[in-house]
Amino acid sequence: MAYAGHHVAAGKVLVVAPAWVGDMVMAHTLVPGLVRRGAVVEFLAPPACADLARRMPGVAAVHDLNVGHGELGLGERTRVARRLRCREFDWAIVLPNSFKSALVPFLAGIPRRTGFTGEARLGLVNDRRRLRVRDLPRQVDRFAALADVTPEDPRLCADPANRAALLRRLGLGAAGNLVALCPGAEYGPSKRWPGERFAELARRLATAGVAVCVLGSARDAELGEAVASDSPAHDLTGRTDLLDAVDILSASCLAVTNDSGLMHVSAALGVPVVAIYGSTTPEFTPPLSTRAVTIGQDLPCRPCFRRECPLGHRACLNNTSVERVMGEVHELGVLRG
Repeated sequence: MAYAGHHVAAGKVLVVAPAWVGDMVMAHTLVPGLVRRGAVVEFLAPPACADLARRMPGVAAVHDLNVGHGELGLGERTRVARRLRCREFDWAIVLPNSFKSALVPFLAGIPRRTGFTGEARLGLVNDRRRLRVRDLPRQVDRFAALADVTPEDPRLCADPANRAALLRRLGLGAAGNLVALCPGAEYGPSKRWPGERFAELARRLATAGVAVCVLGSARDAELGEAVASDSPAHDLTGRTDLLDAVDILSASCLAVTNDSGLMHVSAALGVPVVAIYGSTTPEFTPPLSTRAVTIGQDLPCRPCFRRECPLGHRACLNNTSVERVMGEVHELGVLRG
């Protein structure tokens, strides 16, 4: 089925969002184009990511789907569908490729339900598109193609009042003199630059006169502790919720990250980013900002997209030096002096 020619001039559009933070940020790529066509865009999202949609320009409303990752949760999906039915959506765009992600739009009686051909969804998705990987190399290209719009760089909005309160409460100093290090990556170890390199980087950044913090979820606490115990960095892993992390990042003059959800958050806020890639590639999920640079090793085994290094050496990460990262930081020109 062709991607062009399926335009909806206006109407109510429900976007069924992904469950991962990075993918959720990238889902904003289709919103501006839909809004320009006169659509009212609302999101259906899991609670772990739903608040991000509330920070997206152009998103009129967000509906929580309280189902755990990987769960069918048919009862909850039915209850949500019943609530959404009365909102009379014209179109649902189902971004995930799973069977369960297409259930709510079908049960809600949304007449047009668009998604890629995927996991046994015949009937649930009645506007099925065939994914042409070569034509749509990036994740944002694929999301935008389902909405028949040109992909645009995702954007998020910060909350200035919450940002100021966080900087005071956490003792982070003035906005604009803060560097955020994000050593985690939910996908697995093959996307995580070594913690000791982040610690050395923190020491070097501190000598440049900036405050350094480590951001991440409670699952990143061990990484955060390892970085902060060997450097002057403030360990905030597990001490902030996702929106707090958004606001702290918005106060930062730089974020150094792995290929992770917080990388995409930083780019969507317009924060300069140095992103370190291991088993994945920026050809598929780049930080979408003109103020972002990516670092990766040119190796025959990369990208493998594996959670753990199948060869056991993680050379794609271990071969990236602190000197190279600092070189990119200086190229961005974000440090004073």
